[in-house]
Amino acid sequence: MTAKPLLLALGLLALAGCNKPAPQPEAAAPAPAPVAEPATPADSASPDLERATAEQPRLVLPALDGSTYDLAAHRGKWVVVNFWATWCAPCRKEMPELSALHAMREQIEVVGLAYEDIDPAEMKDFLKKLPVTYPIVLVDTYNPPEDFAVPRGLPMTYLIAPDGKVAKQFLGPVTAADIEKEIAKGA
Repeated sequence: MTAKPLLLALGLLALAGCNKPAPQPEAAAPAPAPVAEPATPADSASPDLERATAEQPRLVLPALDGSTYDLAAHRGKWVVVNFWATWCAPCRKEMPELSALHAMREQIEVVGLAYEDIDPAEMKDFLKKLPVTYPIVLVDTYNPPEDFAVPRGLPMTYLIAPDGKVAKQFLGPVTAADIEKEIAKGA
């Protein structure tokens, strides 16, 4: 490969930004399978990577601080569920604004779902450099929360209404103004 096509290929990879596909488990070479009826979610052994976000998602996971984060415990408030990663520049850029929103708006809660394979100690070190006021939950990329679609890009943010239903989904960076605008529509 000559230098120009190689540089072009590297440039295109750099432009891909944080729309990095979700990591996939390594699979052995598939064996020929007998013809069968399509699997239903109930009888499927592997997670459905094409699943949709539930209308009223549930989320109960351990937070980095040792507590248990339960989305249902925040009913009556607007909740911003933000999928992000330390390697994602737009994610890091929106963190201070989401932190301020969480701290300054009594009716709005934020939870950060760290969607990457990272050791809790590494995450705590990262958060010393970029602290936030909201809870952080480490998400297993091979077993993401069942009631949320697998993020196809980061950041991915859901605005959950006080009744627990998804009011809006944002793919890409989100601002406090974006969130407050959607809340004003739904209030």
